[in-house]
Amino acid sequence: MAGLLFLAFAYFAVGQAAMKRNEAQTAADAAALAAAQDFRDELRHGLLDSFDLVRWQQLLDGDRGGLIRPDSCSAAYDLASRNDATADACELLFSPEPTYKVSVQTNRTAGHSVVAATENHKGVAKAAAVVVPRCQLKEGSGTGPTTLPAEPGPGPAPGESPGPGGPGEEQKAYRLVCDGKPDVEIDPAHLDLLPKASDLFSVHLADK
Repeated sequence: MAGLLFLAFAYFAVGQAAMKRNEAQTAADAAALAAAQDFRDELRHGLLDSFDLVRWQQLLDGDRGGLIRPDSCSAAYDLASRNDATADACELLFSPEPTYKVSVQTNRTAGHSVVAATENHKGVAKAAAVVVPRCQLKEGSGTGPTTLPAEPGPGPAPGESPGPGGPGEEQKAYRLVCDGKPDVEIDPAHLDLLPKASDLFSVHLADK
């Protein structure tokens, strides 16, 4: 009988340890997603500053060049804390899409048990969340009239004809072509009308 009780308590202890691992994995997944979603929001904020063709192409591609420096790991630390866990590490990598990798451990142990190895055991887990661009910047307009005014330049020298990009000339129009969404004409005067961050970029957990 004593042997059977010991086995029952041992199975219970192992189950408690497994539960802690599951808790850690849940916290790690949520923390990684929180960081990636925060980064996605910052990418959209970066687009709202002004319409600059090179800047926009870089941001829509996931900002591999580091135009923005968001503190998105703070979102991971905060969410891990709210899940009764601690994020020990958080980093942004490009592989090739922006990817947040997070390591988490539970704050509480599996508790006292007959199995000494599990008594001080904390759940530990890792997770990665990817930010995937969904839109491309295309030249030309589906409806025609929207154009971007050219930047004023110096007038032609005496005897010269105005060249491309001179005063009064219009630049090409641009539109956003996004997966599963209607094309969006870019109006530099109303960049706040851009699609939501979740329409511009998707976020998902990376395959383990």
